[in-house]
Parts: sequence; structure tokens; C-alpha cells
Amino acid sequence: QSQLVESGGGLVQPGGSLRLSCEASGFSLDIYTVAWFRQAPGKEREGVSYISNTGQTTNYADSVKGRFTISRDNAKSTVYLQMNSLRPEDTAVYYCNAESIKPPMNYWGQGTQVTVSS
Repeated sequence: QSQLVESGGGLVQPGGSLRLSCEASGFSLDIYTVAWFRQAPGKEREGVSYISNTGQTTNYADSVKGRFTISRDNAKSTVYLQMNSLRPEDTAVYYCNAESIKPPMNYWGQGTQVTVSS
């Protein structure tokens, strides 16, 4: 069974840091682009960050630029999201998405909760 599993979420004070992980099981991530999304209660899902299959290209939402860093280790079939200088508005469930074009495939993780509160 192929799936993505997110981990690393938790409760942190404003200004703190967390590192999220997205690990593929049953397949290798080397041909997949990966994106992180987040969704807070009562709000729409929003894109947070993106990384190309090789890691050569990355993109970030304006709200997290300079604070979050996306990276990948294809040998471990894992993508990471390092989150620094966390703010209460970063509180949300964070989801990992992996997508390939040839063949067309798409996977979503189950999500991991991030709560930023004093």
C-alpha cells in the first residue's frame, strides 16, 4: 500500500520552531514534486511550500517566506518543512501532497497538527 505519513507536529510557543516530515511508504519520492498545505478550522486550505522532484526549485507562500524552509532527501523518500519563528496564525493541520506526471499519480498524507500558543 502506497501512502504518505506526516509527523513532527505539536504545541509550541510563539517564536519557537518545529520540523515536519513527510515520508513515503510503498513508493519512492524521487519522481514526485511535493507540496505542503495547511488548513485551520473554518478556513480554506492554503498552499505553504513546494519543492521540485530534484529539489532544484522551491516556492513559499508570502506568509511564511524567510521563516520556513522546505527540503528533501530522496534516498530516504522524505520531504521536510523546517518552521522557525512560528506565529499563532501558523496554527493549522499541515498536509503533505506528492504528485507525478508520468505516470499521473497523486498522494495525500493524513495531516499533522501544529498549534502555536503562549
